[in-house]
Amino acid sequence: MSCIVGVDGCKGGWIAALCDVSITEPPILRVERSWIELIRNLPPGSLVAVDMPIGLPDRIEGSGRGPEQAVRSRLGERQSSVFSIPSRGAVHAADYADACRTALATSSPPRKVSQQGFHLFPKIREIDAFLRAEPEWRECTFETHPELAFATIRGAPLLHPKKIRGTINPAGMTERRALLLAAGLPETCLTALPPRGAAADDALDALAALVVAGHIAAGRGKPFPDPPGRDSHGLPIAIWSFVPDRPASQEPAMSDQPVPRQMIEAAAERIAGHARTTPVMRLGTGAFGSRADVSLKLECLQHAGSFKTRGAFNNLLSLDVPAAGVAAASGGNHGAAVAYAAGKRGVKATIFVPEISPAAKIEAIRRFGADVRIGGAQYDDAQAACDKFVAETGALKIHPFSAKETIAGQGTLGREWHRQEPDLDTVLVAVGGGGLISGIAAWFAGTNVKVVGVEPEGSRALQAALEAKAPVTVTVASVAADSLGARNVGQLVYDVSKDTVDHVALVPDAAITEAQRVLWRDFRLAVEPGGAAALGALISGAYKPMPGERLGVLVCGANVDLMKLAELTA
Repeated sequence: MSCIVGVDGCKGGWIAALCDVSITEPPILRVERSWIELIRNLPPGSLVAVDMPIGLPDRIEGSGRGPEQAVRSRLGERQSSVFSIPSRGAVHAADYADACRTALATSSPPRKVSQQGFHLFPKIREIDAFLRAEPEWRECTFETHPELAFATIRGAPLLHPKKIRGTINPAGMTERRALLLAAGLPETCLTALPPRGAAADDALDALAALVVAGHIAAGRGKPFPDPPGRDSHGLPIAIWSFVPDRPASQEPAMSDQPVPRQMIEAAAERIAGHARTTPVMRLGTGAFGSRADVSLKLECLQHAGSFKTRGAFNNLLSLDVPAAGVAAASGGNHGAAVAYAAGKRGVKATIFVPEISPAAKIEAIRRFGADVRIGGAQYDDAQAACDKFVAETGALKIHPFSAKETIAGQGTLGREWHRQEPDLDTVLVAVGGGGLISGIAAWFAGTNVKVVGVEPEGSRALQAALEAKAPVTVTVASVAADSLGARNVGQLVYDVSKDTVDHVALVPDAAITEAQRVLWRDFRLAVEPGGAAALGALISGAYKPMPGERLGVLVCGANVDLMKLAELTA
């Protein structure tokens, strides 16, 4: 195989992204007027992935072909981007009225043809006629879908639509460029003007198809359904994506790491001067009665009182912010960080918090200038209200953990820590939704540093996911629930953590509050329960270091209710 190609339809015909299998040079983008011209200009033995239906059944059962039904559930709010393609007879109909009549007669339940789908029929017929006449191309031409490709790269459905009411959405384009960069494509090809006859979004879709082609060529293609079906002419019927969880060493062309180091490096450059470099306190061997050589990373001294400021700034500095500003749901710390970063950037922020949020955290959000909206008993209620607000206003949603921009931002803490203490053996990191530990673990992946998560016994979403080998929902009951109370870490955090987090230690609430007391008594550090949880694992013996182990303990949150702290330390 000499060449891989990603193709999308465009105004000028077809836009193709081409490169050799090893992707040693940036992809070449070009537009061809017809499918035959495109294929004739490819090197022999090329592999093609195209965003266009291949294989047309004679009848349709349900809401479209089987592949369309199979992939929609993976796209979240983007499900409508997968059109329902009708039967072969409807696609080959003479006009729209004839197509609707044929579609009604060959579908169950009866369905007409959408105008948007009808406009695709000439291009579908081009590929259909070619593959029927040239059977040798059937096994090296693969149907794909860009939204499925992007969701596979991200490890979760996309946050932003590509278009809103037919107009390009800048936030959606920025998100897609960032994902293609993470997939290993050079930035120069992502920001270059598209060739004449194609729009910028056509170029990104062709590059997304190229990513799929690269994975198929490397043996990691995944068809929906598996195995593919065949139509009455022998054409395959499947939409192809890929399996992203193989070791990066097996991929010569593109990295499968969900949040690779280069994303964290880029985030560090982006937020430099916006987030603080927080200090390390070295305590030596025997601290807290342990056998380890212990140090504390004092991220509690970060702007807005927690590490979340890093992820907030990375979102605001890497994504386009609409006129409606930004929105976030938060138990407190994420909201305070987004409010702080938005205030520094002159951006409007609307923060949704549940009723369980501590008054100190709500006050901090307001102090930083955000519009605070309190409602619902739990975090999930606040998230639902936030999602409704985003849908109605078009505001940019900044997720506290399930977004690559957030995880990469939090990963800058790992990068900074590693530079301050290059000889660490182990780091203890508190876990809530998992954005922090997945970012830190993504940075330390491939090094000798062991990353250990710490969760309260009553809030163990990451440990449960690692045990189940998939994200699962847990019940939450902990003194640290306002910051470590996520009920489900989500697919992206799981995908990052499953191969990079050594294990999770569970700590009782009593150990967390004891760690708060120790940090105030011995160091005059006012730390919230979630921020003290990692030290609680050491104090309680939930994590037992080896003699002389160089152990870094993260102290990550300072937004504590001072009245409650006073009661604890009296």
